[in-house]
Amino acid sequence: QVQLVESGGGLVQPGGSLRLSCAASGSMFTYSVMNWYRQAPGKERELVASINIGGGTTYADSVKGRFTISRTSAQNTVLLQMNNLKPEDAAIYYCNIPKYVAGTSDDVWGQGTQVTIES
Repeated sequence: QVQLVESGGGLVQPGGSLRLSCAASGSMFTYSVMNWYRQAPGKERELVASINIGGGTTYADSVKGRFTISRTSAQNTVLLQMNNLKPEDAAIYYCNIPKYVAGTSDDVWGQGTQVTIES
């Protein structure tokens, strides 16, 4: 069964950058869609960025022009380059494969990686 492992979170000052990585393991299948979500304290989880197998991308309006989602040549590793970070970007970031893509009964989620923005 596929598992997702995120890395790359941490503490950064406003205006700084971080790069998150998500590696899918446990399957040789290349997933057609992989997503990054985030959840801040007291807020609902929101979709940040999505990428399909052809390289097509979509972004939340709040991160357009600052965040870039990409896939490595291994295809099942997805990166999220975050530039010009703002305090409102602070959250736990989760990698996701929708259930209709993974062929599972539920969406597949990683454990999350914390992003903290502080001066």
